[in-house]
Amino acid sequence: MVDTTNKAVANMIAPSVTTVRWARAEGKVKISETIKRILSPNTNETMWNTPKGNVVQVARIAGIQAAKQTCHLIPLCHQVLLTNVQIDFSMEDAVIRIRSVAKAVGQATGVEMEALTAVTVAALTIYDMLKSIEPGGIVISRIELLEKHGGKSGSFAKQTSSNVQSNQTQKNQ
Repeated sequence: MVDTTNKAVANMIAPSVTTVRWARAEGKVKISETIKRILSPNTNETMWNTPKGNVVQVARIAGIQAAKQTCHLIPLCHQVLLTNVQIDFSMEDAVIRIRSVAKAVGQATGVEMEALTAVTVAALTIYDMLKSIEPGGIVISRIELLEKHGGKSGSFAKQTSSNVQSNQTQKNQ
């Protein structure tokens, strides 16, 4: 939001009815075949160890900490008292998928930025932990909001091919 002199200002958030607000975000980290071979023998992602430590454990902690610090990282973003942040990791082919869910109760603003920040910092942490194996063999991509609920703007769910097929099937019935 900008004021009458065109300066950026934080939106005023008014107290509203106590509700649960949550958002789900996702990001992807494409890794080289060399890195994949090192991580793949351990199909259980909790075993993805590198010289810097366990990739998943460190990235999860980094993402959770980042979600809690979002208001300090993003200008004009209000501080939110998070009640829960979850981050999960999976690998498909040579792509590590990071998914986060951020939740808050009774806040006057949403938690989309916290969910997105959690994914972003977890992805950066994965990059940092794997770069010594093969510099340039890592690409961070597709950081996006998948879904959000609660708040003034209501709910949002990203349309995917499975969502569209489901909606089309319901219309045809």
